Amino acid sequence: MINIKSKSEIELMKIAGRVTGEALKRVEEAVKVGVTTKELNDIAEKYIRSQGCIPSFKNYNGFPGSVCASVNEVIIHGFPNNKPLSEGDIVSIDVGACYKGYHGDAARTFGVGRISSEAQRLIDVTRESFFRGAEFAKEGFRIRDISSAIQGYVEENGFSVLRDYCGHGIGAHLHEEPDIPNYVCLNRGPRLKAGMAIAVEPMVNQGAKEYFVADDGWAVLTADGKLSAHYENTILITDGEPVLLTLVD
Repeated sequence: MINIKSKSEIELMKIAGRVTGEALKRVEEAVKVGVTTKELNDIAEKYIRSQGCIPSFKNYNGFPGSVCASVNEVIIHGFPNNKPLSEGDIVSIDVGACYKGYHGDAARTFGVGRISSEAQRLIDVTRESFFRGAEFAKEGFRIRDISSAIQGYVEENGFSVLRDYCGHGIGAHLHEEPDIPNYVCLNRGPRLKAGMAIAVEPMVNQGAKEYFVADDGWAVLTADGKLSAHYENTILITDGEPVLLTLVD
């Protein structure tokens, strides 16, 4: 069942979204050569808790961190660890904050020091593909319209989108209906209605779309060892333009 949010629920989600976005800003400021993803995790968790929120990811289905920290060929769900980041790495940080029972969810990919032009292009295309999809996050469009815009832009630029993992509805639960694939499926998905909240999150591979899951049962890696990037925001569907709850200045 797709939950339509009330005005009071939307106000709580706005706070959760703002805190999520601000946590990512603080992580971005800390990304540099020599920092560890565990340190980035702690920065995000400390900020989230300082704002009266709870890290949405911590202990979610057993996940140990407050952020997913995925470096280079790790697409999503990487565990924060004590390995220092190196010059030229890219790191995807996915984080959520829960305020009075309501969640925000967002992700960004950051370059560490000087990165290659192709790595930067991957990050830029991933980010832009989100905004291409978000143009259709409006009342009356279907999920498939978002998916088609994302896939089309990514593939036009010579990259591929991950299958089997996708965006999702969000609200009182971190993951709710509907699924938001980053590629066109036979199922067009439901029509979007004002009051729906969704997390749209392109996961884009530099090479092929194939992947494998690490022995820890969480981290998802590119099968060819090439880079991957991730960009996500929580979006509120309105009767006008979409509201990006996790995008902060």
